[in-house]
Amino acid sequence: MKKVIGMDLGDKQHVVVVFSEEGEELETRSVGNTQRQVERLSGRYPEAVVVMEAGTHSAWISRLLKSRGHEVLVGNPRKLRAIWDSDDKSDERDARILGLMYRLEPRLLHGVVHRGEQAQLDLTVIKARLQLVACRSKLIAHVRSVAKGFGYRLPSSSAEAFGKRALAHLPESLMTAMTPVLETIQTLNQKIGRQDDQIEKLGQERYPESTRLQQVPGVGRLTALAYVLTLEDPSRFADSRAVGPFLGLTPRRDQSGDTDRQLPITKAGNPYLRQLLVNCAHYILGPFGPDCDLRRYGRRIAARGGKNAKKRAIVAVARKLAVLLHRLWADGAVYQPIKDKVEQRAA
Repeated sequence: MKKVIGMDLGDKQHVVVVFSEEGEELETRSVGNTQRQVERLSGRYPEAVVVMEAGTHSAWISRLLKSRGHEVLVGNPRKLRAIWDSDDKSDERDARILGLMYRLEPRLLHGVVHRGEQAQLDLTVIKARLQLVACRSKLIAHVRSVAKGFGYRLPSSSAEAFGKRALAHLPESLMTAMTPVLETIQTLNQKIGRQDDQIEKLGQERYPESTRLQQVPGVGRLTALAYVLTLEDPSRFADSRAVGPFLGLTPRRDQSGDTDRQLPITKAGNPYLRQLLVNCAHYILGPFGPDCDLRRYGRRIAARGGKNAKKRAIVAVARKLAVLLHRLWADGAVYQPIKDKVEQRAA
């Protein structure tokens, strides 16, 4: 056994509890949330095992400590009920529990793996685009709401064409107030277009494997790149089916005795990638989706009827799509829309 440091991360300072090789508490102290202070802690206890929860600062701190020769385990907050469901919760107690849980059984922490620094930097391009799109949607909804309040209904249009179409249908009395908003929407369109160009460039130059995922109809460059950057390394999943639970697309379970209930999906993992996969599933099952095994699979589930049958079909297709994309990425295979036809031709 090595020395173990339980570390409760905070925005301004971190609380650490240090355990000896025999499990005795050596020290409890606060450490400033700076690179210099974390390096000082590292030098004070070289080669110690550091245990922390996943959070805003856990990615850069874990990378820093690993570069200094430490073994770092980042626990999954969703699984650490002993910490967040406590009547006597404090930073010191949380740090102590993290260290004790590692000494008792590291698997109880359900360790997570942070992506690399470069992947995190590239993922910020996608996140920045998401925020720009959200701002544009909010402004468009505002313009439509104001127009309705004066008895005018603006025609439907794409977000890119909304600014020009709205100018042609808004009354003169609203022009003074709405013109700055419409100009901002036009500016956002340009900035989103630049982000799209940057995403395409990243996919072609730095992540060419993302183009392989775009073989599947409905999977565009944004979804493909977000998938590659979120998973980062296909070899981290020994079984492609593990990608579904990783992205929170599998149902929760409540089993006790003779009762075995299937609950809604866990919604673990990256919420934006899960949203993108669900959007792809909508296209696959929609009126413009081409005939393929994914579409047939979803329609069979929807045909069973019952409450929320269509929603279950969408989630099931999204989960199956996540597994398919992993196989295409890991094996470098060519996408086969309908596997039976390909096998028949080969026979």
